[in-house]
Amino acid sequence: MAKTIMIQGTASSVGKSLTATGLCRIFRQDGFSAAPFKSQNMALNSFITREGLEMGRAQVAQAEAAGVEPSVLMNPILLKPTGDAVCQVIVNGEVVANMPAVEYYRRKREFMPAVKTAYQTLAEAYDIIVIEGAGSPAEINLRDDDIVNMGMAAIADAPVLLVGDIDRGGVFASIYGTMALLEPDGRTRIKGTLINKFRGDVEILRPGLRQIEELTGVPVVGVVPWVGVDIDDEDSVSSRFSAKGENKPLDAAVIKLPRIANFTDFNALERHPAFGVRYVESPRDLGRPDLLLIPGTKNTMPDLAWMRQNGLEAAIKRLSREDVPIIGVCGGFQMLGRTLDDPHGVESGGSMRGMELLPVDTVFAESKTRTRVSGVVNPLSGFHDCLAGCEFDGYEIHMGTSILAEGAEAFASLNGGGEKREDGAAAGNVLGTYVHGLFDSGTIATRLAQALPKGKGLSADDSGLSDRRAYKERQYDLLADTLRSSIDMDAVYRILGVTAPRAARRLPG
Repeated sequence: MAKTIMIQGTASSVGKSLTATGLCRIFRQDGFSAAPFKSQNMALNSFITREGLEMGRAQVAQAEAAGVEPSVLMNPILLKPTGDAVCQVIVNGEVVANMPAVEYYRRKREFMPAVKTAYQTLAEAYDIIVIEGAGSPAEINLRDDDIVNMGMAAIADAPVLLVGDIDRGGVFASIYGTMALLEPDGRTRIKGTLINKFRGDVEILRPGLRQIEELTGVPVVGVVPWVGVDIDDEDSVSSRFSAKGENKPLDAAVIKLPRIANFTDFNALERHPAFGVRYVESPRDLGRPDLLLIPGTKNTMPDLAWMRQNGLEAAIKRLSREDVPIIGVCGGFQMLGRTLDDPHGVESGGSMRGMELLPVDTVFAESKTRTRVSGVVNPLSGFHDCLAGCEFDGYEIHMGTSILAEGAEAFASLNGGGEKREDGAAAGNVLGTYVHGLFDSGTIATRLAQALPKGKGLSADDSGLSDRRAYKERQYDLLADTLRSSIDMDAVYRILGVTAPRAARRLPG
């Protein structure tokens, strides 16, 4: 059976996911087979496995860091919010139902066998399992039937590292308060604390480190500096949304929808030398970008209504008339069409008018499309003909089926799910597609850049972008290097009950 360590946090967004990712990488570098595990994840950024099953993106990044194929065993329960108190519940990669929060918590015990089986299967196959918690273990109202923090630690009999975020202030109070609110069994499971996102001279922090160790009786195993690694974000608290876009030749504006999903589609575009990417929520901030992007969303119809109410829809239509290229992905593609119909109440039910920029009608289905695809862009008659012949790989996650009107142009020809078919639609300067990951190779971004008026003559080289896997490997190594230099890895191995490698240096990944 695998040795196990669990990463819990004093709050959400303190760095649990990155810490788990970095440890997965270190264990791989040190010659161990490691796998991530998070029993229950709540996020709108998801991923499709080779088997066509859906899981949280954080565990995908952790699996990549560990050098193993992502599996739904690593995230048996995924909750995708569809409203303020409603989630789509996904178990072992398959949709179970849309549930109000109260119903999910009432039925949570039903899903425990799936969690235990997934963990047990991983534990029999790997040397080390790195478990990630969710939120804080000190949420005393959620203690009963907990399956993601101390409840999961008990199932796996896992020692715990508690992570606190010093960047927000109050890190010592949050560590002490968290431990004070835990039950005795939970407190004894915490074998070390970790202070994350530190900026400054660690020597100034030393008196506080000594005092928190005395107060809790638990050693501080590391102080991790703020590190700017480019690793896929898990959810909508991403710091990317506050970025104003770098000073690059071309301005790419992404609509920050209320229920934005899979915005990782644009991470690769941010790295392109030609595009500065920014997220906008109002017509005032939108201005006149060189490229407009409408991302995916968990609730297409309510988010379209939101754009209609705050004036963004009118601003987008104005930009279309001014020949600004527009690309909609998944839910963004559906919004650009003529009509949206929800006969089964998949979202909010009923019908509504789309933005009428693409000759497409969408009907929401009860079953979800989940598949990996590869494709090539078709010859097109409008602006986006600049992309004709571009090859790409990606994946689809959507509930709707979009039907092109007679004479409409399909964006691309796809292979995926055991069939060949057409995807998306294009008309003039407007393009829509169901494929996530369109920009990952860099080729499509470069073609767009060179076709835009301000991009004429740009020699944007996509050679450094084409191997996205190599880029991500470098980011995982950077994260691992940072943790190695700031964490007592000998202590971590002692907590694991594993003999530490002779040298705590980075080995080739």
